[in-house]
Amino acid sequence: MVVSAHPVATAVGVDVLRDGGNAIDAAVAVHWALAVTSPWAGNVGGGGFAVVRLHGGQAMALDFRETAPGKASSDMFLGADGRPLHEVSTHGALASGVPGSVAGLFALRDSLGRLPMERLIQPAIDLARNGCVLSPLEAHEINVCMPMLQKYSTRPSAFTARAKWEAGDTLFQPDLARTLERIRDRGRDGFYRGETAQAIVHEMERGGGIITTEDLAGYEAVWRPVVRGQYRDIGVISMPPPSSGGMMLLQMLQGMEAMDVGAAGWQSPATVHRMVEVERRAFADRSSFYGDPAFTHIPVEGLLDSLYNLGRMVDFNPLHATSSATVRPGLPPTEHEQTTHFSIVDGEGNAVSCTTTLNGMYGNGVVVGGAGFVLNNEMDDFSSAPGVPNSYGLTGGEANAIAPGKRMLSSMAPTILERDGKLLMVLGSPGGSAIPTSIFQVILNVVDHGMDMQQAVSAPRFHHQWLPDTIQVEYDAIAAQDSLKLVNMGHRFKSRRAIGRVDAILRLPDGRLEGGADPRGEDSAGGY
Repeated sequence: MVVSAHPVATAVGVDVLRDGGNAIDAAVAVHWALAVTSPWAGNVGGGGFAVVRLHGGQAMALDFRETAPGKASSDMFLGADGRPLHEVSTHGALASGVPGSVAGLFALRDSLGRLPMERLIQPAIDLARNGCVLSPLEAHEINVCMPMLQKYSTRPSAFTARAKWEAGDTLFQPDLARTLERIRDRGRDGFYRGETAQAIVHEMERGGGIITTEDLAGYEAVWRPVVRGQYRDIGVISMPPPSSGGMMLLQMLQGMEAMDVGAAGWQSPATVHRMVEVERRAFADRSSFYGDPAFTHIPVEGLLDSLYNLGRMVDFNPLHATSSATVRPGLPPTEHEQTTHFSIVDGEGNAVSCTTTLNGMYGNGVVVGGAGFVLNNEMDDFSSAPGVPNSYGLTGGEANAIAPGKRMLSSMAPTILERDGKLLMVLGSPGGSAIPTSIFQVILNVVDHGMDMQQAVSAPRFHHQWLPDTIQVEYDAIAAQDSLKLVNMGHRFKSRRAIGRVDAILRLPDGRLEGGADPRGEDSAGGY
């Protein structure tokens, strides 16, 4: 089974599985396809994370997060008055980190794949050259981002070929097709060296960016040990730093262990209250402890210690909200809104959970001249200054300060669950800071509330991230009378549109696979 953000990309993955590829092969092919079908988030100019669980139970994590260019500095997004220059960190060439996706896909295939890369990338080449028919949502998204793409790109592109796009129009991307062909023919050097690398550097020169040929040639994806935890009788496998999402998910699940969530009821005031309080504390820890493990010490074992997370809830009041102003990062014991996700399980039981991103919708608004792909704006995920929120409202500290070669902190949390040593669930989500809370809620929906996979993914969601001290809630997610009870307990609400877009697979006791494709987008599940 394959569950992804676009039905064409899902079909590409299923075809790879039918042709004898494993889940890793399918993941690589789906990623390439999403770079064409879903350029608002699917990418060759961004980065991401993947968690893989082989059928025998061995699990590993691949970090292909972008890195800060060699000329980056801790104050590069601060004005002369010391105040953050938010637009500079989110738009234009300077906002881009060194892309990691291409290196990540080669690391996945070369280490664990079965089919040749030529087979896995060709469907994306064909899609780029022959064109993709735009849905109403896709046409709308290009039109919304058109002014940004026109302002920050220094050359015309496929996206700006029309003044306005309509549903049913075909988007042809010949420049991207040629870029993918160079990768097919030359491997990762077809991106990080030669013509494509020069196109990126020339775009930097025209647009005031700082990525160099040395930055590109020196990029490497990194295999890391997964983080593991337990929620009731379920083993949880997720992404380690420089993503905060996996560890925060484990912290939040530990914070719910003491509550009979099923008996309290789905989205009841008591359940929502407890979930918000554990989210509040996990995000407070994120602000202080998380960053690139190559540059800062992260107390992983301490943050995942069950006694630590139990202690974090010692001041929990079941009748009243805790003010975020009084919640500080803890003291763990020392150790001695745009992204896309896909989940895949093959017939052997191998599983891949992969989240990849440009950060903002259409990244930094820069389409590389002559190469046809959008660059990321991941530099905004660093802390431009301690305590200053980024575009998702997340605050950070020195652990996530900008430094050359450093990987910026993320909230992505590709996750795999197992029960009794067997695969149970594969899931993940886009959504910036709401990624770990979206996954958190879907897990509770299945484990504690007994929902099937599609019900768990479709159910309305809410989100709290410590600061701002507000529960963000999808329309009609919490009943009016329950909202009033929570307000009387001291909570504040802000309604918003979709929170996350979870794509998930549940393995049933008889071995069948049940997909959950998030209706908040045009996501699809396919299998055989």
